[in-house]
Amino acid sequence: MNGNIVKEIAVWLVPLVIAIVFHEVAHGLVARRLGDPTAEMAKRLSLNPIRHIDPFGTIILPLLLAVSHAGAIFGWAKPVPVNYRRLRNPRRDMVLVALAGPGMNFLLALAGTAILAATVMLSGGARGGIAEIIAANALNFLLINIFLAVFNLLPVPPFDGGHVVEGLLPEPAARRFASVGRYSLLVMVVLLLVLPQFGLDIVGHIVSPLVEAIARLFLGIFGLRA
Repeated sequence: MNGNIVKEIAVWLVPLVIAIVFHEVAHGLVARRLGDPTAEMAKRLSLNPIRHIDPFGTIILPLLLAVSHAGAIFGWAKPVPVNYRRLRNPRRDMVLVALAGPGMNFLLALAGTAILAATVMLSGGARGGIAEIIAANALNFLLINIFLAVFNLLPVPPFDGGHVVEGLLPEPAARRFASVGRYSLLVMVVLLLVLPQFGLDIVGHIVSPLVEAIARLFLGIFGLRA
Protein backbone atom coordinates (compact mmCIF):
# COMPACT_ATOMS: atom_id res chain seq x y z
CA MET A 1 0.00 0.00 0.00
CA ASN A 2 1.25 3.49 -0.86
CA GLY A 3 2.91 5.21 2.10
CA ASN A 4 0.88 8.39 1.62
CA ILE A 5 -2.37 6.40 1.74
CA VAL A 6 -1.27 4.68 4.97
CA LYS A 7 -0.43 8.05 6.50
CA GLU A 8 -3.76 9.53 5.43
CA ILE A 9 -5.67 6.59 6.85
CA ALA A 10 -3.74 6.85 10.12
CA VAL A 11 -4.37 10.57 10.61
CA TRP A 12 -8.10 10.20 9.88
CA LEU A 13 -9.14 6.72 11.03
CA VAL A 14 -7.47 6.75 14.46
CA PRO A 15 -9.02 10.10 15.52
CA LEU A 16 -12.39 9.02 14.11
CA VAL A 17 -12.49 5.76 16.06
CA ILE A 18 -11.61 7.57 19.29
CA ALA A 19 -14.26 10.21 18.63
CA ILE A 20 -17.11 7.80 17.94
CA VAL A 21 -16.24 5.46 20.82
CA PHE A 22 -16.23 8.33 23.33
CA HIS A 23 -19.46 9.62 21.76
CA GLU A 24 -21.27 6.34 22.39
CA VAL A 25 -19.82 5.82 25.88
CA ALA A 26 -21.01 9.32 26.83
CA HIS A 27 -24.58 8.34 25.95
CA GLY A 28 -24.31 5.26 28.15
CA LEU A 29 -22.71 7.07 31.09
CA VAL A 30 -25.38 9.76 31.18
CA ALA A 31 -28.13 7.15 30.83
CA ARG A 32 -26.69 5.24 33.79
CA ARG A 33 -26.50 8.44 35.80
CA LEU A 34 -30.17 9.08 35.05
CA GLY A 35 -31.34 5.61 36.06
CA ASP A 36 -30.83 3.28 33.07
CA PRO A 37 -28.01 0.71 33.50
CA THR A 38 -28.71 -1.04 30.16
CA ALA A 39 -25.42 0.02 28.52
CA GLU A 40 -23.44 -0.96 31.61
CA MET A 41 -25.13 -4.37 31.75
CA ALA A 42 -24.28 -4.88 28.07
CA LYS A 43 -20.61 -4.00 28.86
CA ARG A 44 -20.81 -1.04 26.47
CA LEU A 45 -19.30 1.55 28.81
CA SER A 46 -15.84 0.29 27.88
CA LEU A 47 -13.42 2.43 25.84
CA ASN A 48 -12.28 -0.73 24.08
CA PRO A 49 -13.19 0.06 20.44
CA ILE A 50 -13.84 -3.61 19.65
CA ARG A 51 -17.01 -3.46 21.76
CA HIS A 52 -18.35 -0.59 19.67
CA ILE A 53 -17.17 -1.24 16.12
CA ASP A 54 -19.72 -1.38 13.35
CA PRO A 55 -17.79 -3.00 10.48
CA PHE A 56 -19.21 -0.71 7.82
CA GLY A 57 -19.70 2.53 9.76
CA THR A 58 -16.47 2.39 11.77
CA ILE A 59 -14.03 0.84 9.32
CA ILE A 60 -15.16 0.38 5.70
CA LEU A 61 -16.89 3.72 5.07
CA PRO A 62 -14.18 5.91 6.70
CA LEU A 63 -11.47 4.00 4.80
CA LEU A 64 -13.28 4.52 1.51
CA LEU A 65 -13.72 8.22 2.24
CA ALA A 66 -10.06 8.62 3.24
CA VAL A 67 -8.68 6.79 0.21
CA SER A 68 -11.00 8.66 -2.18
CA HIS A 69 -9.98 12.04 -0.67
CA ALA A 70 -13.59 12.86 0.16
CA GLY A 71 -14.32 16.28 1.59
CA ALA A 72 -15.58 14.87 4.90
CA ILE A 73 -14.51 11.76 6.81
CA PHE A 74 -17.12 10.40 9.16
CA GLY A 75 -18.63 7.19 10.45
CA TRP A 76 -20.50 5.65 13.32
CA ALA A 77 -20.29 2.89 15.91
CA LYS A 78 -22.92 0.47 17.14
CA PRO A 79 -25.39 2.57 19.16
CA VAL A 80 -25.13 2.13 22.90
CA PRO A 81 -28.38 0.53 24.11
CA VAL A 82 -30.61 2.86 26.11
CA ASN A 83 -33.98 1.88 27.60
CA TYR A 84 -35.73 5.23 27.91
CA ARG A 85 -38.51 3.71 30.04
CA ARG A 86 -35.96 3.06 32.80
CA LEU A 87 -34.87 6.70 32.99
CA ARG A 88 -36.19 8.59 36.00
CA ASN A 89 -37.81 11.26 33.85
CA PRO A 90 -37.98 9.63 30.41
CA ARG A 91 -38.91 12.64 28.25
CA ARG A 92 -36.49 15.07 29.86
CA ASP A 93 -33.74 12.51 30.29
CA MET A 94 -34.05 11.38 26.66
CA VAL A 95 -32.93 14.85 25.65
CA LEU A 96 -30.00 14.83 28.09
CA VAL A 97 -28.83 11.38 26.96
CA ALA A 98 -29.05 12.46 23.32
CA LEU A 99 -27.04 15.64 23.95
CA ALA A 100 -24.31 13.72 25.81
CA GLY A 101 -22.74 12.34 22.63
CA PRO A 102 -22.35 15.65 20.77
CA GLY A 103 -21.36 17.31 24.04
CA MET A 104 -18.54 14.80 24.45
CA ASN A 105 -17.40 15.48 20.88
CA PHE A 106 -17.21 19.22 21.56
CA LEU A 107 -15.10 18.52 24.67
CA LEU A 108 -12.82 16.24 22.66
CA ALA A 109 -12.52 18.93 19.98
CA LEU A 110 -11.31 21.36 22.62
CA ALA A 111 -8.81 18.76 23.84
CA GLY A 112 -7.59 18.26 20.28
CA THR A 113 -7.15 22.01 19.85
CA ALA A 114 -5.12 22.18 23.07
CA ILE A 115 -2.85 19.34 21.86
CA LEU A 116 -2.42 21.09 18.51
CA ALA A 117 -1.55 24.39 20.17
CA ALA A 118 0.95 22.73 22.51
CA THR A 119 2.58 20.84 19.63
CA VAL A 120 2.95 23.98 17.52
CA MET A 121 4.36 25.93 20.44
CA LEU A 122 6.84 23.28 21.63
CA SER A 123 8.06 22.34 18.15
CA GLY A 124 8.30 25.82 16.75
CA GLY A 125 5.69 25.23 14.06
CA ALA A 126 5.17 21.45 13.83
CA ARG A 127 6.92 21.15 10.47
CA GLY A 128 8.32 17.68 9.82
CA GLY A 129 8.92 14.62 11.95
CA ILE A 130 6.79 13.40 14.81
CA ALA A 131 5.54 16.90 15.61
CA GLU A 132 3.90 17.19 12.18
CA ILE A 133 2.20 13.81 12.62
CA ILE A 134 0.90 14.76 16.07
CA ALA A 135 -0.31 18.12 14.76
CA ALA A 136 -2.07 16.47 11.79
CA ASN A 137 -3.83 13.99 14.08
CA ALA A 138 -4.80 16.76 16.51
CA LEU A 139 -6.22 18.93 13.72
CA ASN A 140 -8.17 16.04 12.24
CA PHE A 141 -9.36 15.10 15.74
CA LEU A 142 -10.65 18.65 16.15
CA LEU A 143 -12.46 18.63 12.78
CA ILE A 144 -13.85 15.11 13.11
CA ASN A 145 -15.30 15.75 16.56
CA ILE A 146 -16.94 19.01 15.53
CA PHE A 147 -18.32 17.36 12.40
CA LEU A 148 -19.75 14.44 14.42
CA ALA A 149 -21.30 16.80 16.95
CA VAL A 150 -22.94 19.04 14.34
CA PHE A 151 -24.02 16.18 12.07
CA ASN A 152 -25.55 14.25 14.96
CA LEU A 153 -27.48 17.32 16.06
CA LEU A 154 -29.47 17.38 12.81
CA PRO A 155 -33.10 17.30 14.00
CA VAL A 156 -33.96 14.09 12.16
CA PRO A 157 -34.32 10.52 13.44
CA PRO A 158 -32.21 8.50 14.10
CA PHE A 159 -29.65 11.24 14.92
CA ASP A 160 -29.20 12.66 18.41
CA GLY A 161 -30.93 15.85 17.30
CA GLY A 162 -33.93 13.72 16.35
CA HIS A 163 -34.07 12.32 19.90
CA VAL A 164 -33.94 15.89 21.24
CA VAL A 165 -36.91 16.84 19.06
CA GLU A 166 -38.72 13.67 20.11
CA GLY A 167 -38.27 14.55 23.77
CA LEU A 168 -39.67 18.04 23.24
CA LEU A 169 -42.73 17.12 21.16
CA PRO A 170 -46.10 16.18 22.67
CA GLU A 171 -46.27 12.41 23.13
CA PRO A 172 -48.52 11.50 20.15
CA ALA A 173 -46.41 13.61 17.78
CA ALA A 174 -43.21 12.27 19.37
CA ARG A 175 -44.23 8.67 18.64
CA ARG A 176 -44.97 9.44 15.00
CA PHE A 177 -41.73 11.38 14.68
CA ALA A 178 -39.68 8.58 16.29
CA SER A 179 -41.12 6.02 13.86
CA VAL A 180 -38.98 7.59 11.12
CA GLY A 181 -35.95 6.18 12.93
CA ARG A 182 -36.86 2.69 11.70
CA TYR A 183 -35.71 3.81 8.28
CA SER A 184 -32.30 5.09 9.41
CA LEU A 185 -30.40 3.78 6.38
CA LEU A 186 -32.94 5.35 4.03
CA VAL A 187 -32.65 8.66 5.92
CA MET A 188 -28.86 8.59 5.46
CA VAL A 189 -29.20 7.85 1.74
CA VAL A 190 -31.69 10.68 1.27
CA LEU A 191 -29.56 13.18 3.21
CA LEU A 192 -26.21 12.29 1.67
CA LEU A 193 -27.09 11.18 -1.85
CA VAL A 194 -30.60 12.15 -2.92
CA LEU A 195 -31.09 15.69 -1.61
CA PRO A 196 -27.77 17.00 -3.05
CA GLN A 197 -29.07 16.03 -6.50
CA PHE A 198 -31.83 18.59 -6.00
CA GLY A 199 -29.52 21.31 -4.72
CA LEU A 200 -30.20 20.53 -1.04
CA ASP A 201 -26.71 19.58 0.13
CA ILE A 202 -27.21 19.39 3.89
CA VAL A 203 -23.56 18.56 4.56
CA GLY A 204 -22.10 21.09 2.14
CA HIS A 205 -24.47 23.97 2.81
CA ILE A 206 -25.26 23.57 6.52
CA VAL A 207 -23.00 21.14 8.36
CA SER A 208 -19.64 22.08 6.82
CA PRO A 209 -20.03 25.88 7.27
CA LEU A 210 -20.98 25.32 10.91
CA VAL A 211 -18.00 23.00 11.40
CA GLU A 212 -15.65 25.58 9.90
CA ALA A 213 -17.06 28.38 12.05
CA ILE A 214 -16.81 26.37 15.27
CA ALA A 215 -13.29 25.18 14.35
CA ARG A 216 -12.18 28.79 13.85
CA LEU A 217 -13.67 29.65 17.24
CA PHE A 218 -11.84 26.81 18.99
CA LEU A 219 -8.56 27.59 17.23
CA GLY A 220 -8.93 31.25 18.17
CA ILE A 221 -9.38 30.34 21.83
CA PHE A 222 -5.88 28.86 21.78
CA GLY A 223 -4.38 31.63 19.66
CA LEU A 224 -4.20 29.58 16.45
CA ARG A 225 -5.22 30.68 12.98
CA ALA A 226 -7.55 28.63 10.84
